[in-house]
Amino acid sequence: MTVLGQRALNRALLARQHLLERASLSATEMVGHLVGMQGQAPLAPYVALWTRLSAFRPEELARLVTGRDVVRGLLMRGTVHLVLADDARVLRPLVQRVVAAGYTGHFGRRVGGADLGEVAALGRKLLEERPRSRRQVQDAFAERWPEHDAEALSYAVAYLVPTAQVTPRGVWGETGPARLTTLDGWLGRPLAEDPSLEDVVRRYLRAFGPASVADVQAWSGLTKVRDVVEAMGLRTFRAESGEVLYDVEDGLLPGPDVPAPVRFLPEYDNVLLGHADRGRVLPPGRRVPLPPGNGASRGTLLVDGFYRADWRLHGTGLTVTPHGRLATGQRAEIVAEGGRLLEFLGAGEAEVRFGGI
Repeated sequence: MTVLGQRALNRALLARQHLLERASLSATEMVGHLVGMQGQAPLAPYVALWTRLSAFRPEELARLVTGRDVVRGLLMRGTVHLVLADDARVLRPLVQRVVAAGYTGHFGRRVGGADLGEVAALGRKLLEERPRSRRQVQDAFAERWPEHDAEALSYAVAYLVPTAQVTPRGVWGETGPARLTTLDGWLGRPLAEDPSLEDVVRRYLRAFGPASVADVQAWSGLTKVRDVVEAMGLRTFRAESGEVLYDVEDGLLPGPDVPAPVRFLPEYDNVLLGHADRGRVLPPGRRVPLPPGNGASRGTLLVDGFYRADWRLHGTGLTVTPHGRLATGQRAEIVAEGGRLLEFLGAGEAEVRFGGI
């Protein structure tokens, strides 16, 4: 099998993520192509789309959010993702056991003797009545089960019941608390009864491949998918480590020396988190930062295709903090692209500065 080095895998990933060249696609098409976008920080997907699309405006995604064409909820790896409504119907049943296991892993010791079936049933009933915050659910549980840890039980609802975070949270220019309702109720349609893992794997590879079985599992959170992947008849390569990499037949494979422009990424972008082997983007020893916040105010920076700096928006401008020395040309490119980001964020009069090194 052909061996693909880290730079070749880097360029393949950037091409498929539309980070080598911005795409002339709609926000709907891009969200669907990416099989969802990290959404813990509610406004992060706006920056993620801006850096990938040639003519994106935040109002486009805001309309999709308010129109329920896209939805935010716990999905891959048990983390909050923004996905197309139709994809949410498929993905949540597919990863439900992963999401549920995440709850017992985090809160198992605090649950005690509570009947989680009853907890889920009351949680669903409460959310079907009206969208509620976790604290409102907690108060209801404390009244129903005063002998148990109501706070721990309140978290169970999002994990055990397929839910959606409702607007105005996640809408550009608006604010609101994190409130939940049932996913099928928010979408007005039932969830898929027999979702196809094979279809999701192919879509993942089209946006993230070539990738190993471990990569597929790291992205989705699922386990024991090797037999499924190996039976799909995919084309194969080999990583420098010797691991087999799987791919769709039409997956983009630009050369390792194709130039990669500077790209600003938001918090938690899946290009940094979508593989078990993150060396195709992260330099040795570098971890993905996981800052708190609402999004669209900080993130990471790709230089020559790799994570080489962090950025943060503040009152006086945008500060870029490199992890090492940058060439003069790279700094100039960062300033130019940072200026475009500031304009997108509505801070076009601010300046791009360098901090740290």
